[in-house]
Amino acid sequence: MMECKEIVDICVVGAGHAGCEAALACARLGLKTVIFTVSVDSIALMPCNPNIGGSSKGHLVRELDALGGEMGKNIDKTFIQSKMLNKSKGPAVHSLRAQADKAEYSRSMRNILENQENLIIKQAEISSLLWDETSSSGIKETSSLGMEEVNEIHKFTDTFKEGKKKITGVKTFTGIVYECSAVILCTGTYLKARCLCGESITYTGPNGLQAANNLTDSLKELGIEIKRFKTGTPARIDKRSVDFSKMEEQFGDDKIVPFSFSTDPESIQKEQISCYLTYTNESTHEIIRNNLDRSPIYAGIIEGTGPRYCPSIEDKVVKFYDKERHQVFIEPEGIHTNEMYISGMSSSLPEDVQIAMYRTVKGLENCNIVRNAYAIEYDCIDARQLYPTLEFKNITGLFSAGQLNGSSGYEEAAAQGLVAGINAAMSVMEKEHITFDRSESYIGVLIDDLVTKDNKEPYRMMTSRAEYRLLLRQDNADLRLGKKGYKAGLIDEKVYNDLIKKEYQIKNEIKRLKSTMIGAGKETQVFLEKYNSSPLKTAASLAELICRPELDYEILYEIDKDRKSLPADVIVQVEIEIKYEGYIIRQQRQVEQHKKMEKKLIPESLDYDQVPSLRIEARQKLKLYKPVSVGQASRISGVSPADLTVLLIYLEHYKGG
Repeated sequence: MMECKEIVDICVVGAGHAGCEAALACARLGLKTVIFTVSVDSIALMPCNPNIGGSSKGHLVRELDALGGEMGKNIDKTFIQSKMLNKSKGPAVHSLRAQADKAEYSRSMRNILENQENLIIKQAEISSLLWDETSSSGIKETSSLGMEEVNEIHKFTDTFKEGKKKITGVKTFTGIVYECSAVILCTGTYLKARCLCGESITYTGPNGLQAANNLTDSLKELGIEIKRFKTGTPARIDKRSVDFSKMEEQFGDDKIVPFSFSTDPESIQKEQISCYLTYTNESTHEIIRNNLDRSPIYAGIIEGTGPRYCPSIEDKVVKFYDKERHQVFIEPEGIHTNEMYISGMSSSLPEDVQIAMYRTVKGLENCNIVRNAYAIEYDCIDARQLYPTLEFKNITGLFSAGQLNGSSGYEEAAAQGLVAGINAAMSVMEKEHITFDRSESYIGVLIDDLVTKDNKEPYRMMTSRAEYRLLLRQDNADLRLGKKGYKAGLIDEKVYNDLIKKEYQIKNEIKRLKSTMIGAGKETQVFLEKYNSSPLKTAASLAELICRPELDYEILYEIDKDRKSLPADVIVQVEIEIKYEGYIIRQQRQVEQHKKMEKKLIPESLDYDQVPSLRIEARQKLKLYKPVSVGQASRISGVSPADLTVLLIYLEHYKGG
């Protein structure tokens, strides 16, 4: 048999939202990259809800765009409805959400990949990883821990006992070897996947696509801990069988805001397609309760843990038994299809129960199901085996991103894909890795939560997870992360120069508004009375007037004689910075304290057994998770403030080995 071998720089396994961003980042940084997918037709597939963004997820997409990612640009080209959520609340929680044309989104992203220099698309299943052994290490001490902690340690001990390994390539199911310097795993929900609809089980990936059944064994052989998660999706119905007159029509925004900072807002103003709101009722709930014994979730057939924040309709009915109804959104899957997505009613109940259940909902009395709802189980990893760079701690050159890391959602996957792609490229080019702090981005929060916390169910991004969310707004993502994107090499000179100009304009305008005084004369008093604002007793600055709830930057145009024209995005930043200045300053002080701990780095060579007075539980947990900083160590369960004090004192005198 002839040996067939290819040599590339980086292999990306999986072409979902994580894989696309990872592969594009590597190729755009000049590295020969191959992206593998079980089906070319599944590139950037939206197997669940065909939308991008939403609460906190919109922040991730904006941050991706600021760093040079593709998701924001692609949804701007393919959306059919766009809406800014939480507009009645403060700017920290404003989040953009766009309904996508599902087929067009996938087609457009595939076109980007197909025409990207240095990038090869290959339809093939990766069956195994190839590696070399480089060294050995181990964890021994467990005797003084409780049984639960001992079991947890032993699980991870198997991961590290064989020592450091170095990835050298991948092998396809058909036997072709691809030698490379780094591999990025972006397998999504395909690893040993099975779909469940009542008693019916099919061993496929989402949408009936081929599952990846061989790679898990190779991961285990490498010492990677595998666990089982579950997610689900609702039925798709034929638009012609829906009575929309019984539902509440949901419109998009009159003025569409783009996701990408590079998209001209005027170029995307277009007619939008409506979504619709309806509700479940007691009849729906009764059918579900009467058939719980046929649900794989409650019959014990499903092994994996499902998402807490995106539960199935049967979970909602059981856990929120006091609620008389649940929201159901009917959303179009695209312009050229009659399929409608029933958001809020994912299920794994049998088909006959689904038909009866959906037809109790107002407007769906005669609905025809095109695709049944189903649950999907799949293999994933415990992300605590990763560094914040998303490289495996004990396997050099192996990176992991997306749902394989135990997260859920397209946006969470894409964000991780970009980070893994950048760092895999940096690793190959022998350059400094790039990491993201919790205080500078939602991406930082996402990754830190994944690699430091024991996530028992699929992780979903939420604004409440971000301690510094007033600073991490979706409107200022470019100002926060654009320079990192430029440093990584994914933002070009023009975009970078435009960013510097924007920073200058914001700073200068705020300075002007604070120094421009408005007298308490008649003209000013008439103006203030017009907007129901209290009169001035003495002169006040324009900035002080902007702070009044009833006034804003645009309104003050009438009395701001020296104002020059500024871009809309600059004005947004100026107004927010002035109106929320006190809160922003307070949060910036909190960040300064946080960063002091994050800057106290822990050398990888540190032997925790040599740290005196460190409790054994803390020592074991620190050896287990290998935190890169004292800040990260502080977020590990089992490491107390007293342990941190001991560690800090030791680090002051640590000389290294």
